[in-house]
Amino acid sequence: MGCLALSHLLAMNQRHTRPLAVLTSLFFMWGLITSLNDILIPHLKAMFSLSYVQAMLIQFCFFTAYFIVSMPAGALLRRIGYQRGITVGLCTVGIGCLLFYPAAELRAYPFFLGALFVLAAGITLLQVAANPYVTLLGKPETASSRLNLTQAFNSLGATVGPLIGAATILGAADHTASVANAAAQADSVQGPYLVLAAVLFLLAALVAMFKLPDARLIERAAHRQEAVHHAAKKRIWDHPHLVLGAVGIFTYVGAEVSIGSFLVNLMSDPAIGGLSHEAAGHYLAMYWGAAMIGRFAGSALMQRIPANRVLATVGAVNAVLIGAAIAMGGPLAMWALLLTGLFNSIMFPTIFSLAVEGLGDLTSQGSGLLCMAIVGGAVVPLLQAVLADEVSLLLSFVVPLVCYVYISFYGAKGYRPVTVDEAEADQKLPQGAAA
Repeated sequence: MGCLALSHLLAMNQRHTRPLAVLTSLFFMWGLITSLNDILIPHLKAMFSLSYVQAMLIQFCFFTAYFIVSMPAGALLRRIGYQRGITVGLCTVGIGCLLFYPAAELRAYPFFLGALFVLAAGITLLQVAANPYVTLLGKPETASSRLNLTQAFNSLGATVGPLIGAATILGAADHTASVANAAAQADSVQGPYLVLAAVLFLLAALVAMFKLPDARLIERAAHRQEAVHHAAKKRIWDHPHLVLGAVGIFTYVGAEVSIGSFLVNLMSDPAIGGLSHEAAGHYLAMYWGAAMIGRFAGSALMQRIPANRVLATVGAVNAVLIGAAIAMGGPLAMWALLLTGLFNSIMFPTIFSLAVEGLGDLTSQGSGLLCMAIVGGAVVPLLQAVLADEVSLLLSFVVPLVCYVYISFYGAKGYRPVTVDEAEADQKLPQGAAA
């Protein structure tokens, strides 16, 4: 299915075959690396005897990088160009992976957190470059569909990540726990991250060899988009649909990351699934695999149904699924939460493309704001962790439930851009009412 979808994507955008293929490989890699955090959380939690709040510092440090680095990343891209920026981003991620080796040697949790921050800084640079790039490499009216297809390969990477992590990190740790000490458990992360570093540096070299369109192509596309949508505002804060979209990205990333972060521990609970950490890691791949399937299907679905309607529907469905999981408990709760991955699928690319619609030459700034909002992946899991420590793990899933309610609202009403005519009508309305 993935190969067919990629062929369809490239066929629709023959002029941009090479850059889209390159960008698709980036989406795959950062999806794989990001999903490995869900394997690190139960592994490091057990190794260092952490509380849920302490374990969620993994996601906090990782996703805080988006908030700190997004705007500087946008400035760097404007200075050195997209191609060099992508190369720098890949090398930065590779350096972050290399830092896992001394972190394991030192057996220091803060060093692991520092390595994750460096790794995430590189991924942030890739995100700031790749997401708007995909929306502008083709017709504006198919931007959501195009971004959903490339994001599907992000989900493919996120599906592969837990499978690799379960076998190489959790499986090795489960084995060494009975025959060795914490040192051997720490060493189990070294091999996988060293391999990832080698792959990333190789990919950076390949990207440097390709000839990608320069920033002038992006700027021309942005001005064309501005002409189509008649954008009248000059500041990103004057576009309510962008600001509400940033909140949507915050809540979506927070909810998706939070669910993925707690699933292994929840499925290991005897009252829910009673699985070993390694087995739970394999089930976690289903969560991300469902998102991959949903993105391929959603890309085709949104050729016929408006993207905002699909977004409103899937947000409502996930809120219902989590509510049912909390109410039912047991194995049914596990399966209901795994199923949310399917409906998560189209949320990020759809919110992103709806939020940047009509921004024109403000598109790059809008993209930076939306990437900053990915910090939701740092904040929401921490909020859920507080509930998990103070109340119960299952009941703590009410936090992502609230997030999905907001996403449904954004798809139903909050997505609409304000055009010139509407803005002028709003200004004239008080005068007309007074008359």
